[in-house]
Amino acid sequence: MLYAVCCVPVASVRKEPSHSSEMTSQLLFGECCKILLTEKEWVLIQCQLDEYEGWCQLNQITEIGIDDFLHAKKDMAFDWVNELKYNGMNMRVPFGSSLTGVVNGKAEWKRNSIVYDGKVWEMSKAQRTAKSVRGIAFRYLNTAYLWGGRSVFGVDCSGFTQMVFKFFSLPLPRDSAHQSEKGEVIGFLQEAKLGDLAFFDDDEGNINHVGILLSDFEIIHAAGKVRIDKIDNQGILNVDTAQRTHKLRILKRVF
Repeated sequence: MLYAVCCVPVASVRKEPSHSSEMTSQLLFGECCKILLTEKEWVLIQCQLDEYEGWCQLNQITEIGIDDFLHAKKDMAFDWVNELKYNGMNMRVPFGSSLTGVVNGKAEWKRNSIVYDGKVWEMSKAQRTAKSVRGIAFRYLNTAYLWGGRSVFGVDCSGFTQMVFKFFSLPLPRDSAHQSEKGEVIGFLQEAKLGDLAFFDDDEGNINHVGILLSDFEIIHAAGKVRIDKIDNQGILNVDTAQRTHKLRILKRVF
């Protein structure tokens, strides 16, 4: 088994080994994966955070040792855009990138070196409070919706919730349906608290959307962009159009 780490700002993870294939997720700089299969310039990977599988370009990841994969410190870059040096060359990586193995501003990934002196979110000091969750979620406000996206330059609904909780060492699955299987069920919206997750379904009963509750009447979610809307027992009410957009299915508490 080979282990690897993303060595570009954002790497597309696709359904099939082709540039024209659907992008189903992304790896951000410093996020780790297992290499399951190689097919020419493509590799089938399993992402460490959520065990999600997909294809990415071989030249967008680089090999690391199993010790780094399992045990390396993985703090996070905390500015909207963060500058570092990768093998002596400037690189800009997005908010939420993992600083895998970076200690005192430096790391070595086998034959590759990283130097970083920007803002750091220290995972060991992160406090799992509702206020902290709100603060991270608000950093994504107005980020454009992008199917498969996980960065501040484009994010989908479950990518948004996954990234917010990544800051608190709470790994969520990649898609909303699987995220809905985590945590404790909340019986009524009036019992919900800041930081709880709300899930929504389609006419066939399939969960297809998720957001983070700010209260029992407001939700932050990715729909067109990351935005704040009203919520009631029926679902989401768009504050701009006054139209009901998503049908509430279940509420969950994950921390």
